[in-house]
Amino acid sequence: MKAPRVTLDQWRVLQAVIDMGGFAQAADALHKSQSSVSYTIARLQEQLGYPVLIIDGRKARLTERGEVLLRRSRHLIKEALDLEDLAHTLGQGWEPEIELVVDQAFPTPPLLRALKDFEPQSQGTLVQLKEVVLSGASEALAKGSPDLVLSSMVPKGYLADPIVDVELIAVAAPTHPLFEEEGPINNERLRQELQVVIRDSSSTSSTDAGWLGADRRWTVSSVQSALEIVSSGVGFAWLPKADLHQAFACETLKTLPLVSGVERNFHMYAIFGKGERTGPATRLFVELLQQECNRCKTQGH
Repeated sequence: MKAPRVTLDQWRVLQAVIDMGGFAQAADALHKSQSSVSYTIARLQEQLGYPVLIIDGRKARLTERGEVLLRRSRHLIKEALDLEDLAHTLGQGWEPEIELVVDQAFPTPPLLRALKDFEPQSQGTLVQLKEVVLSGASEALAKGSPDLVLSSMVPKGYLADPIVDVELIAVAAPTHPLFEEEGPINNERLRQELQVVIRDSSSTSSTDAGWLGADRRWTVSSVQSALEIVSSGVGFAWLPKADLHQAFACETLKTLPLVSGVERNFHMYAIFGKGERTGPATRLFVELLQQECNRCKTQGH
């Protein structure tokens, strides 16, 4: 088997020179001497047979070939780190902590029951839970490496299993003027009323969940806030059916009699943020969550 001539450390040094802005800065970041960094780059270029860097004043910039190689080397380093993480996971076995990112539209009852079922089997694994809305889940994957993400949006390149169907229902308080209408309510009439929508939690997105395009709207940051506001008699909203059982039982909310679009359905997925490196604790939690979601489907709630 042919062995690579260029080492991972050489590619790492090249990345540091570009990312840090120069040889001296790279040396500080890597805790190496500047002469060691310079020698590593010189040796890299010698082994390749052509230059990958051009010195421009005090800064080093990539040649065209260097740009191509730098992009590929980033993937190479990431794969190497992933391999080490996998080796660590296999060696350690049970994860000490699970980072769980959950879209707020995910049904709360099965999630809470799965967490309750998980605790006595967790072997002390800590759970760090973060709630997001819409593309906030994708942003969490892009910015870090959560163990599990529960979302309707599956970014390209991630392993995911369908786990539950979510149903949103158009609701308002029984005292809302819309219930005084004769016959089903059309979109034109609906747009005249205040709609409560849930803000996308991503820092780079301005999408709101279920917005009709009406001028009159209030934007909130959570499903719970929307539920409380609408239950108080202010506005209407599409909210997760799984979170409405108590409100329906107490008659603080009613389903709006719309001409169409009363219900909105979409799939939720269990997205494995670490792919094949997913640990046994995370897989156990997903199994318990799937059982609870199936039980909800069978029992109709």
